[in-house]
Amino acid sequence: MGCFGCTGHSTDDSDFPRNKNNRRNANNSNKNKPHDQRQAGSGSSSSSVKKASKESVRKEEASKDEELLMEVRNLSLHGGEDSKVGKAIMRAQLFTFDQVIAATGNFRSDFFLGEGGFGKVYKGFLEDTNEVVAIKQLDQDSLQGSREFAAEVLTLSTAEHPNLVKLIGFCAEDEQRLLLYEYMPLGSLENHLHDLSPDQKPLDWNTRMEIAAGMARGLEYLHVKMKPPVIYRDLKCSNILLGEGYHARLSDFGLARVGPSGDKTHVSTRVMGTYGYCAPDYAMTGQLTFKSDIYSLGVVLLELITGRKAVDYSKDRNEQYLVAWARPLFKDRRNFSQMVDPLLQGQYPMKGLYQALAVAAMCVQEQPNMRPAISDVVMALNYLTVQKYNPNNSAQSSRRSMTLSPGKGRVADHVKSF
Repeated sequence: MGCFGCTGHSTDDSDFPRNKNNRRNANNSNKNKPHDQRQAGSGSSSSSVKKASKESVRKEEASKDEELLMEVRNLSLHGGEDSKVGKAIMRAQLFTFDQVIAATGNFRSDFFLGEGGFGKVYKGFLEDTNEVVAIKQLDQDSLQGSREFAAEVLTLSTAEHPNLVKLIGFCAEDEQRLLLYEYMPLGSLENHLHDLSPDQKPLDWNTRMEIAAGMARGLEYLHVKMKPPVIYRDLKCSNILLGEGYHARLSDFGLARVGPSGDKTHVSTRVMGTYGYCAPDYAMTGQLTFKSDIYSLGVVLLELITGRKAVDYSKDRNEQYLVAWARPLFKDRRNFSQMVDPLLQGQYPMKGLYQALAVAAMCVQEQPNMRPAISDVVMALNYLTVQKYNPNNSAQSSRRSMTLSPGKGRVADHVKSF
């Protein structure tokens, strides 16, 4: 499931560079053509003035984008300290394209790991450090490629948390844009939750709750502890990578945005994200808030509980969209056991199920101000990880007569009251 964009909203997306001419030979084809004459029509003088004004803004934005992108591209460990972004990127190593070719065996097919919305991912080996890495090669024909590259470098180079994937380094040579991460041997959560092979063991309840809590802790770091705080904007199963022991790490920060500051409540931006995970308020208005990420977290939590995909067109029409399917079921406790992933085969605590559904229900509420803060979500999910499922404890399967009534308030207290 790829990313989507909605161009009908504000395009004030200037936190990170955006290079719309990032196509091979694009500059050569246009170098003899004045920028304000491209696609020009024969309209009136007033429309010409408007076009000239718009082109002036575009040139100014492109100039700023190119300046920042050039600094990222030319950054070195020795010269980076004096640049605007140098100090932020000092933790990431600069690689040459030849080094990347050597690490991937010239992008051998058997090193190929997968493909996402912005490019392909390969496994690589760095001989100097004896380290296995994952290398993402951004698509040169993607209009979002340069912006996505710079956004991810800037975000991950300033971040350090056990639930965020570690950026080893990057390559910005000529038109090549590559990112080198620590290698996560178990792949993504999506690989362990959906479309399992016959010989693949499904995740047990305790592991699912550990993954949910890890995901939330990573998001809390972005929202609360990073300076400035960051809105992830693309939380989904395929972006949650799993290390040894199913340790969850958030990855793919190309759509990340610096959050609102001061008295601002939101960031106006072009709508980007993945269908099924994107908060409806953000999709409708283009107003991005921290609560947009909370909605996405709720969708992933529902996937962990139910085993269903966020969007699944193979199902009946009224069951294709996970949140729309789940909302009416929240209202009656008799439905709760029907919502659980059948692959769990009844191996889950009934009380824990109620509590997990309560968190998910509050996170996916339509009104963003009714969704809980990330710190409360972390507290609630941490509590669930402590309440381990024990198949020998019959008391864990006891049923209670209750109905979920999501409301505003501390989600952790709401969960513990069950």
